[in-house]
Amino acid sequence: MSGRMARFALGAYQATGTLLTPFVGGYLAYRAAKGKEDRARRLERSGYASADRPAGPLVWFHAASVGETNAVIPLIREIRRRDIHVILTTGTITSAKLAAERIGNDAIHQYVPLDLKPAVSRFLEYWQPDCALIAESEIWPATLMELGRRRIPQILVNARMSDRSFERWGRRPALAEALFENLALVIAQSDVDAERFRDLGARHVMMSGNLKVDTDAPPYDADVFADYKKQLGGRKTWAAISTFDGEEKAAGIVHRALKERNGQLTIIVPRHPERAEEIEAELVKLGLKVARRTRGDALAPDVDVFLGDTIGEMGLYLRLTEVAFVGRSLFAEGGQNPLEPAMLGCAVLSGSNVQNFREAYQKLARRGSARMVRDTEMLAKGVHYLLTNDDARRNMIEAGIGAVQEMRGALTATVKGLEPYINPLTVKARLLPKAAVQR
Repeated sequence: MSGRMARFALGAYQATGTLLTPFVGGYLAYRAAKGKEDRARRLERSGYASADRPAGPLVWFHAASVGETNAVIPLIREIRRRDIHVILTTGTITSAKLAAERIGNDAIHQYVPLDLKPAVSRFLEYWQPDCALIAESEIWPATLMELGRRRIPQILVNARMSDRSFERWGRRPALAEALFENLALVIAQSDVDAERFRDLGARHVMMSGNLKVDTDAPPYDADVFADYKKQLGGRKTWAAISTFDGEEKAAGIVHRALKERNGQLTIIVPRHPERAEEIEAELVKLGLKVARRTRGDALAPDVDVFLGDTIGEMGLYLRLTEVAFVGRSLFAEGGQNPLEPAMLGCAVLSGSNVQNFREAYQKLARRGSARMVRDTEMLAKGVHYLLTNDDARRNMIEAGIGAVQEMRGALTATVKGLEPYINPLTVKARLLPKAAVQR
């Protein structure tokens, strides 16, 4: 595809989006009925604002879901310390709830407009951001082109490029270049990610490390934690977190295989808590007794599985154990973030499909704090070994904490890279009357 054809294709994409706009209402209503959209805030997805724009400089952050939102929270706080206002957009109900809990008044939250030119234009016309910071791998053509047309600097932060995405963009190099040339800066998680963005046409690229390492440990309610610890007594525990379809059943099979020898409690925290009914039914079929967090069920001695079917309580679940299997890695692909369990003192187990977190796993594995398993049987052996070998478990935990400390520094590097874009806004914000800045 030539450069001219690439631009024609992007123009056609925008035109198609405009033609589809009349059907957006029905599409969003359908998704709301399925529980995938916030019914009361559907208009935000069409670019209509539900909050006032504050006076003064404004930076737009976009984070697709929970993981990306957690990653940019420290960066949002750094921007706010400079008296610059922040609007944060996310695409899921769970990430909106997380933003409300973790960020509060530090940012105005809106749902991200659909990647349709009328919706994006409406959003930008109202909010008029001075800069757009997009987390990780969110590449939306209409949004990138509209930001470029308005000469609003757009920067990818904590940027990553998965194997699959790199291969897909690599088949359309002219299209990739036509899009990525709109980026003022790419701040990549790793050298591999940085090189991939350069290959695809990004002009200015730097490497910072992973912002997820520089986040605070996930919070928890100390009273709730103390109550659960009392209920557990000295009972052994292990957790399967951020699980996807099939991995909850695997965790149940592991529990059943080890129950007679260890008498352990298995903690399962699915990536999508709305699947809780389905997961519980599957575990009950395996002959397991399930306690659910949302029901407030007690962790009685005969409970096999504690199902963590809530949002924003990973800090609680991980503090209840020292062994954690991280999901989307055994049957699904891509992996999930292993850094939270490592920083909270867990020995980490994972399947081998961790492409999206390859560098983090490599660094943890080199220090001896993470181990890969091939299948359910190997997972059972790994869990049993760690539950019954205190020295090995403690060594992995200490190695993980050390590895996380070594990886820190991404926030400082990211802020330094952003200085040419943020410093002028800081000066502008501090020249405004104080009342305007605090609105």
